Amino acid sequence: MANLRDIRDRIASVKSTQQITRAMKMVAAARLRKAQERMTDARPYTYRLRDIVGRLVEKSETVNPLFQKTDHPKNILLLVMGSDRGLCGGFNNNLFRSVENRLQDDFSSQIKEHTLSMICFGKKAYDYFRVRKYPVIDHKTGFFEHLEYEHVTHLMNEIVDEFKNGTYDEVYLAFNEFKTVIAQRRRFEMVLPVEYIRDDKTLPVSGKKDVESARKPGGGKVEELKKDLSDIDYLYEPDADTILNVVLPLYVNIQIWQASLESFAAEQGARMTAMDSATENAGEIIGDLELKYNQARQAAITKEISEIVSGAEALSE
Repeated sequence: MANLRDIRDRIASVKSTQQITRAMKMVAAARLRKAQERMTDARPYTYRLRDIVGRLVEKSETVNPLFQKTDHPKNILLLVMGSDRGLCGGFNNNLFRSVENRLQDDFSSQIKEHTLSMICFGKKAYDYFRVRKYPVIDHKTGFFEHLEYEHVTHLMNEIVDEFKNGTYDEVYLAFNEFKTVIAQRRRFEMVLPVEYIRDDKTLPVSGKKDVESARKPGGGKVEELKKDLSDIDYLYEPDADTILNVVLPLYVNIQIWQASLESFAAEQGARMTAMDSATENAGEIIGDLELKYNQARQAAITKEISEIVSGAEALSE
């Protein structure tokens, strides 16, 4: 039977670990709330900007440089968003393995020709791809601890300029999209050249009166009213091309910004879930150790009683 002191020390050690995991879970939960608020607040702006870009593209008479595609892309830039800290379950490794598989399947020629470049966000992403000899040209550690829109715009303005100058033919982004607290969706998207297709040309109802009239008998359905509003044209001042030249870089920036918010919220959700699971597992281990401790203590007491009885019988003889 195990030594009682060893079991006591093990119980104390696991309890200490449980306190740490419980505290980390609470911190992650607090950060998740704030991260979710920032993420959800940014989504309407992102979606509306996407719709604006779609309308401008339809009215544009020239091809913006950010839409220029190359028939045989050679120089590829990949942005990978991981985390700076661990203890968040499979948040990082699941994404990194998915990125590796995609690189081997679709960009093996660029890897062989050394025309693939990577920028890693987060220490975990940098360490993972650097150790595996991937061409990491830059890394942003501590990026998510002070997540600001200005940091994103500064980086993306440089990348947009390099894309226009022909340094890169295509720019991709890999990140974890926040789906639920316990689930993330791995995304691998092209950022440049911009690929935009308006998948929903309907517009929201313009006002309260329109909604009320649409809901009246004979007034038609709200969906039909939206469809009618989708054909409304707009007057652009000075013109659609000039506005698009200003809005399109903003659209690229907001894509990266939204991905950053999604990734940070997904990280906090993954960490909270992992720490909750670790806390429960520690409780189970403590229960098993306490059972072993009680068994060992009972065995020691039984042994002592047996020795006393044996000694008493020996003296009586």
